[in-house]
Amino acid sequence: MKNVCFYFKIHQPYRLKRYRFFDIGNDHYYYDDFADDEIISRLAEVSYMPMCDTIMDMIRESNGAFKCAISISGTALEQLQQYVPECIDKLKALADTGNVEFLSTTFAHSLASLEDPEEFIREVKLESDLIYRTLGVKTKTFANTELIYDDDIAMLISGMGFKSCLTAGAKHVLGWKSPNYIYKSATAPKLKLLLTNDKLSDDIARNFNNPSWPEYPLNADKYMDWIAALPEEEQAVNLYFSMDTFGSFLPAGTGIFQFMKALPRFAAERNIVFATPSEVTAKMKPVDELSVPYPISDIDEARDVSAWKGNDLQREALRKLYGVAERVSLCTDRRLKMDWEYLQSSDHFYYMSTKNKDDGASHAAFSPYDSPFSAFTNYMNVLADFLVRVDEQYPESIDNEELNSLLLTIRNQASEIESLNKEVKTLRTNIIHDDNLPAKEEVEVKEVKEEAAPKKKAAPKKRTCAKKAK
Repeated sequence: MKNVCFYFKIHQPYRLKRYRFFDIGNDHYYYDDFADDEIISRLAEVSYMPMCDTIMDMIRESNGAFKCAISISGTALEQLQQYVPECIDKLKALADTGNVEFLSTTFAHSLASLEDPEEFIREVKLESDLIYRTLGVKTKTFANTELIYDDDIAMLISGMGFKSCLTAGAKHVLGWKSPNYIYKSATAPKLKLLLTNDKLSDDIARNFNNPSWPEYPLNADKYMDWIAALPEEEQAVNLYFSMDTFGSFLPAGTGIFQFMKALPRFAAERNIVFATPSEVTAKMKPVDELSVPYPISDIDEARDVSAWKGNDLQREALRKLYGVAERVSLCTDRRLKMDWEYLQSSDHFYYMSTKNKDDGASHAAFSPYDSPFSAFTNYMNVLADFLVRVDEQYPESIDNEELNSLLLTIRNQASEIESLNKEVKTLRTNIIHDDNLPAKEEVEVKEVKEEAAPKKKAAPKKRTCAKKAK
């Protein structure tokens, strides 16, 4: 039986305003609030909310048969809370159905997994906590920024307790293998890997509204025929999209929402089921291990990380930014911490890409800048001011030995606190189950003892006082 899992990604960065060289040291606010408001409000109106309504209709009309997954960055979630709170209500309603699994990702859609493991772990925890506070769900499956993954990142993901991870079904990694199976990590065998089927995803995202495509027009009947025609043993079909695709890149007038609503009916006719990532990994075993020595992603034809680290501009910006990671981790300035998170968004480095031809044109289409150099200049001006503020908190006069000593002290304290918490938890467990009594009975016995104890001690105290009075 085929298991189809739709994944929808929501991400928006905090966009930088035009920041001049002369603003360095004078203006510490870096963001274009008007652009953020306009873009997130427009996308919520034409894409996010209509798609949430469509998913809800698909769940109801299929009597709960339709299931999917959504990942949303912390920066997008914050902007929706600020500018379009009604969209948060719709996401919460989807979470309450139990048919939509929300994935864990990085808070700012950052490249921390490539640059700083400790910051990566901190950011993932921050994002997971935000999802729980906002939507009331605990994340179980991980999807990194643009599905970035390699063997080293796998160990970090597994170390955080995740049992499954979504990543790109890159051809240069899979070779002759199919992405429609469950694999396991070569370096973290307990981590199950879900791989995207790029062809079937692109058939919707790229070709649904493409009249020159040989299969145009695409309908739900035909699409489910393609999935049903896959070899019987290929039972995990993962389809990954940016939610912007629905309603924005593919406007409502193309019929994309009607196409989506028709999928469950035709899937049922072909004995195809929809599932969440956790359900798929729970009932299917890995067929093989997958080794990924070099980072892969879901961006560009190369499926690598050159979209963010492909030229000297990008690498220099990343080096400068993450060069102060340890110092920022020591500070308690809330505003500085916030800027640190927002400046890590991968979008800032994506705008600096100088890749040409089709990939380059794609990068330029998403950039608010005239050129990659303009994006680099603006970002570095902002970063220069940010570094001045970091230096004010922890000056460069603090040598590495002193800084490392501070970090070691902080880490030791954290470890000691964690150890003490575990010890307290163990002691509480032992007290509750003392003398092999059930927990309820033990509490009742304790209450009786507490009530009786003061009465026995009261009389001696009065006798002592009486002696002193004589």
